[in-house]
Amino acid sequence: MAELIEVKRPDGKTCPAYLAGAASGSSPGFVMIQEWWGLNDQIEGLADRLATEGYRVLVPDLYRGKKTTSPDEAGQLMAGLDFADAAKQDVRGAVQHLKQTGSAKVAVGGFCLGGAVTVIAAVHVPEADAALCFYGIPPATVADPAQVRVPFQGHFAQHDDWCTPAAVDALEAGLAKSGVPCEVHRYDAQHAFMNASRPEVYDAAAAELAWRRGVEFLARALR
Repeated sequence: MAELIEVKRPDGKTCPAYLAGAASGSSPGFVMIQEWWGLNDQIEGLADRLATEGYRVLVPDLYRGKKTTSPDEAGQLMAGLDFADAAKQDVRGAVQHLKQTGSAKVAVGGFCLGGAVTVIAAVHVPEADAALCFYGIPPATVADPAQVRVPFQGHFAQHDDWCTPAAVDALEAGLAKSGVPCEVHRYDAQHAFMNASRPEVYDAAAAELAWRRGVEFLARALR
């Protein structure tokens, strides 16, 4: 079951969101955060896939209906996004919605842009219970990884010119100071290796390994 719903943000505004899985119930929840392309079929497909693992999955539409296949336009959309507002309002509202409708524990996680927002949420969304990040890192001035409050798992590519190996090393060093369970996995792959709609970077073996590790992490953290 999947549907589009409106989620109330902490500030009283609303955010559209894609819900995969039961509208209510005690299953654990997961707030999935989009890539820079927007809330597209590929992200909805990942939400549907995670729902089959027994999760209620909610994907806030950070771009409010806008999506693209153009890297230039995606860059413009991402540049226009207030990352802190996305985490503290859209994502937090989605976490609160899942908890208010039955999920005792809710994790946050995302890809690329969504991975960076995940780190921010792991610091600034008090209701979140775990964080699962795929190749996204915000500036430390926005979210210091040493202040991450929840169990954290990250997945990064060794051949990534945005989340470079050096940036991942810095993230991992910060996480080590957080005092919460943290693990970081690296793959001999390129940025966005989880995105099957992009054959030029998709790595099936790395994607499946990262997915399995992520699902196992969620089971430990939420069940």
